Amino acid sequence: MAAPSVDDRPTVSVVIPVKDDDTELARCLAALAAQTRRADEIVVVDNGSTDASASVARAAGVRLERCDRPGIPAASARGYDAAEGDLILRLDADCVPDERWIEAVVRTFDRRPEAGAATGGARFIDGPRALRGPLAVVYLGSYGAVAGLALGHRALFGSNLAMRREVWRGIRHRVHRADASVHDDFDLSFHVGERWRIARVPGALMGVSMRPFGDPRAFAHRVAAGFRTVTIHWPHDFPPVRWLRVVLRRAGVGLHVPAASRVGAAR
Repeated sequence: MAAPSVDDRPTVSVVIPVKDDDTELARCLAALAAQTRRADEIVVVDNGSTDASASVARAAGVRLERCDRPGIPAASARGYDAAEGDLILRLDADCVPDERWIEAVVRTFDRRPEAGAATGGARFIDGPRALRGPLAVVYLGSYGAVAGLALGHRALFGSNLAMRREVWRGIRHRVHRADASVHDDFDLSFHVGERWRIARVPGALMGVSMRPFGDPRAFAHRVAAGFRTVTIHWPHDFPPVRWLRVVLRRAGVGLHVPAASRVGAAR
């Protein structure tokens, strides 16, 4: 089979919400500039920063959007709305992607044409070295297990996720973008995962910060936000009801298949 031409490759937008993380954003943008497969556009969404985050974005020559509504859900959604690529990738400003991250995500969608979204793993890049590996396993494992029970399928991880642009357009009016007290990636998982498959991106771990564990109040806020993200979807998405609906859809009963998936499957 002949390799696809450059013109046939999906275009890629990377969305980065940021608030007062100018140093971390500069490091993140440098890592994106060193990717084996460069993004077609990078969209930085400034969520009311008082530091030099906006200046860092401008200096890097990336697209800068402003979101005056506070909260990561609003900022992320603003970036997804603005993105023009066929694939929308998301990471946080304090993340450091492996050099093959974009390449791995694009390859995942190419191999999984039925998938509407994809998500990958992470590794800690700061904090006590001896705790980085075990804590990453516990942190991501706990999130995956709890979220999986609530969703009935794989959850998206906000520091390392991607989706087809048409998928975002299909659910953009349903996400809770105005509620700063929800986890935007978990909320997105509810709306994406019922209608589309969420694939796993192998390898290319995302470098993330251990900062959430440094402030007990911030960590407690994350836990509370997780509970709110679950309960805000009830009773429609009460687990047994949702599980049955997901099973039926994946069995072909009312299953929605993206246009891009049908094209990809026919190739």
